[in-house]
Amino acid sequence: MTIAFPENFVWGASTSAYQIEGAVHEDGRGESIWDVFCRVPDAIRTGETGAIACDHYHLWHRDVALLRDLGVGAYRFSVAWPRIFPDGRGRPNAAGLDFYDRLVDALGEAGIDPWVCLYHWDLPQALERRDGWRNRDIAARFADYACTVANRLGDRVSYFLTLNEPSVTAWLGHATGEHAPGLAETDAFHAAIHHQNLAHGTAVDALRQENEGWKLGIVLSLAPTRPADDSQSALEAADMLDALWNGAFLDPIYHGRYPERVAPLVDRYVDSGDLERIARPLDLLGVNHYARLYARPDRAAVAGLAMGAAPAGAPTTSMGWEIDGGGLSETLLRLKDDYRNPPVFITENGAAFDDIPAEDGRVHDGDRIDYLREYIEAVASARTGGADVRGYFAWSLLDNFEWAEGYDRRFGLVHVDFETRDRTPKDSFRWYAELAHEGILR
Repeated sequence: MTIAFPENFVWGASTSAYQIEGAVHEDGRGESIWDVFCRVPDAIRTGETGAIACDHYHLWHRDVALLRDLGVGAYRFSVAWPRIFPDGRGRPNAAGLDFYDRLVDALGEAGIDPWVCLYHWDLPQALERRDGWRNRDIAARFADYACTVANRLGDRVSYFLTLNEPSVTAWLGHATGEHAPGLAETDAFHAAIHHQNLAHGTAVDALRQENEGWKLGIVLSLAPTRPADDSQSALEAADMLDALWNGAFLDPIYHGRYPERVAPLVDRYVDSGDLERIARPLDLLGVNHYARLYARPDRAAVAGLAMGAAPAGAPTTSMGWEIDGGGLSETLLRLKDDYRNPPVFITENGAAFDDIPAEDGRVHDGDRIDYLREYIEAVASARTGGADVRGYFAWSLLDNFEWAEGYDRRFGLVHVDFETRDRTPKDSFRWYAELAHEGILR
């Protein structure tokens, strides 16, 4: 099958600061919650940290050259909050801003649009000591940070995204303890849901006041939810998971209210005017999608349920996530039908496989190419069905530090040797480069 995308369809690649930058102690950068979490015994499956990662902080010029060779029109990266505000507030760190200045300039010279994600999970530890996302004051702190970054870069950057995957921060960081800051507390979970939404809305207001021309959005991890078995309790768990994972962020933004199942949980944190602020109009919605989620009841869990990503016998990635592009098209069509069909960009989609360089020195990752083809076909199918999807960013440009999984899980179009930091484009890199150049999926 051959599918042609429109000329103005955006092809891009994504990364995040903590996963690639390294240099965690250089040029005045403060400590992040992930620096601290990585020191907790057994928190990271492999015992590794992001202290060096891909060393992008020093090798960024190589990565810009890779992006130029890839031929994408856009690059979504995140700014490290503790690199800008080591203490989470106060006077900004000039060296941190200078780093992103150089990166943005180089992207412009390469003809690549920079898309800046302001928060991709690396909260300054100084703010976590003040209760982090559990403290309502964080909304104002985030807005100050957002404006500092945007005012420095916004003469060359048009697209600013507030938060990356707040559902993951709330769920894995505050309900299950699998991610930083490692909490498993009911009140923390519920507070993190609302205070992230409030921080997003507060930042949007502040950024609009600075420059009405900036294109603003948020990045949500969205996935259809299914019961893990045929029981009534599993069906109810799936409905609750949908409300907590998808609706708790989509509904306040697009409908100005929380889902009925979520509202009683967060009501104690909601003040007058909060929901109006959260529902400010956006220019775009970033959608991250990997797999459907399967739910079952679990009375011992903070949310009363547990989730997984694949039923028995389903094809999976090395993360154990189900491979089925139908979940992406279902998600996009739901946005069309239930959320006023917002302009959508797929800001993350990709797969981890056990990539091993061959004797010829290349990485022959045909399984990743098959995965990307299937999911990009799903994007085309959703567009045919009327979904307003305007771009696709592959996750990720580079193999990187995959959070609690360490360095074993490789998502990159580029193989990274984590001893030498050498970069080797994989077969999928060449395949995606052809797609980005031609706009035709073959």
